[in-house]
Amino acid sequence: MKKPIIILTALCLLLAGCADGAMRRLADAGYDFGYTVENNTGSTVVNVYNWGEYMDEDLNKAFESVTGIKVNYDTFQTNEMLYSTLKSGGSSYDVVIPSDYMIGRLIEEDMLLPLDFGNIPNFENVDPKFKNPEYDPQNLFSAPYMWGTVGIIYDTTRVASPIESWGALFDERYGGEILMFDNSRDAIGIALKLLGYSYNTINEAELREAYDLLAEQKPLVQAYVMDQIFDKMENGEAILAPYYAGDAIMMMESNEDLAFVIPSEGSNIFTDAFVIPKGAANKAAAEMYIDFMCSYNAGSANVAAVGYSTPLLDVYAGLDASVKNDGVSYPQDFTLLEAYANMPRETRDLYDRLWTDLLR
Repeated sequence: MKKPIIILTALCLLLAGCADGAMRRLADAGYDFGYTVENNTGSTVVNVYNWGEYMDEDLNKAFESVTGIKVNYDTFQTNEMLYSTLKSGGSSYDVVIPSDYMIGRLIEEDMLLPLDFGNIPNFENVDPKFKNPEYDPQNLFSAPYMWGTVGIIYDTTRVASPIESWGALFDERYGGEILMFDNSRDAIGIALKLLGYSYNTINEAELREAYDLLAEQKPLVQAYVMDQIFDKMENGEAILAPYYAGDAIMMMESNEDLAFVIPSEGSNIFTDAFVIPKGAANKAAAEMYIDFMCSYNAGSANVAAVGYSTPLLDVYAGLDASVKNDGVSYPQDFTLLEAYANMPRETRDLYDRLWTDLLR
C-alpha cells in the first residue's frame, strides 16, 4: 500500500505534545506508526462512540499525531443505549461501533451513511468470512472491528463444581452472588438458550416463557449490570456472571481464580463494526479513522489491550498459537454459536415491555 506524505498543520503541531506519551508507549510495545496519512478532508475533529473498555485509547492519540485530526471519544454500555442516543438526535457522532443486530436495525431505519471503501484500503485485509454479513449483506455500511462470544465467568474457588450450563445462573446455591446482564437482548437470550430456543425467536409464547424464567431468577440476582461486571468479578464481589469472552480473558489474567466457559446449550457469537451515522459532520475523517483502526498495528494493539478476536487476517496471523488455540478467543467449534438477527418491530416492542416489567 502506498503511504502518502503527511501535511503538517498547526493543529497537528498542537496535538503533538499530548500525543507524544501515547506514541512512545505504543512504540515501546512494538507498534510502528511511522507511516503518515495526508489529511485532505478539511476536518479537525472526529467524534467516536464505542463500547466501554473496548479500545487501546492511546490509539486515538496516535491517530491525532498521524493525521492532525482530534478525536472526541465517548463510550456506551449497551446497543440499546447507543440506539437511543442516535435516535434522539442529541449528539452528533461520526463513527459508532454497534453490534451486528443493531447495525441491521440502523440500516432498516435508514440511519446510516454508505461507506466509501476507497478511503478504507485496509478493508482489503478483513477476513472474507466477515464481509457481506447477514446484517449488511451488500457490505455497504459497515467494516468489522472485533468479534467474540458470550459465556459465564466464574470463581472456581466458590462454585460446587465446574460450570457447564446457563442453568448455573439460576442456581439457588449462588443466591445473592449472581450478576446478570442489564440489557434485554442478552438477558432474555440467556433464558431462551437455557430453554432450548433460538436467540432470534419471534414466538411470543417462547419469549414469555423466557421472561417467567428470569422472573424466577430475579431474587437470586445481586445486580443487573454491564461494564461493572468486570470489576465485580475481578475483585471477588460475586461468584458468577455472564460476560464477553474478550473481557473474561483480561479478568482471568488479573485473577487466577476465575474461569470462563461457553455453556453447553450454546451461546451468542457477535461482530461489532464501524458505521457512520446519517448526519455525521466529518464523513471523510471518519473513514480515515476506520482505515487507521483496521491497520495491522492498530488492530494488533487493540487485540493486546482488550482481548477480543480480530477479523483482520494479518493481525490473526501474527498471534501466538496459544491464543489461537485457547478455546476462548477463537473457538474451534461454531456449531452451538448463534448470531443475533435484527427482529421485527413488534418483537422488539415485546422485549421492551417484558424487560420493563422484569425490572420493576
